[in-house]
Amino acid sequence: MSRVVKELMSTDCVTATLKDNVYELAVLMRDHDIGFVPIVEGKKLIGIVTDRDLVIRGYAAKHSGSTAVSDVMTDDVKTIDAGTSGDEAARIMASHQIRRLPVVENGNLVGIVSIGDLAVREIFVDEAGQALSSISEQGTGETHAYH
Repeated sequence: MSRVVKELMSTDCVTATLKDNVYELAVLMRDHDIGFVPIVEGKKLIGIVTDRDLVIRGYAAKHSGSTAVSDVMTDDVKTIDAGTSGDEAARIMASHQIRRLPVVENGNLVGIVSIGDLAVREIFVDEAGQALSSISEQGTGETHAYH
């Protein structure tokens, strides 16, 4: 029987708010060795910023470190709930070409599940490998902010 995301997700999420700027996000990512930061209002998930977003939408677009988070964040975020199966999470990651999925309950961020979370749990090694393979193979040369 497939385990649910609640059993696999990370709950100690480093987050930021719309009051933060591009520089502060870069420092958060460096200090916590992460490449993905959920943007929240209170506990409500309103967007995400990846290290790729900082580069493509921030610095490569000639924005300074004081640029607002809202200028670089993705606000149309694919999310799942904590009761989603690990198998389904892997399928969603593969079909949407993303490596991390915010887990929400009533719009509030409760965790993050990543391909690594699926792969670390041996039961999902095949699913995580297939998801990563699909993400890697579907590159089209277009510039998208993958999460």
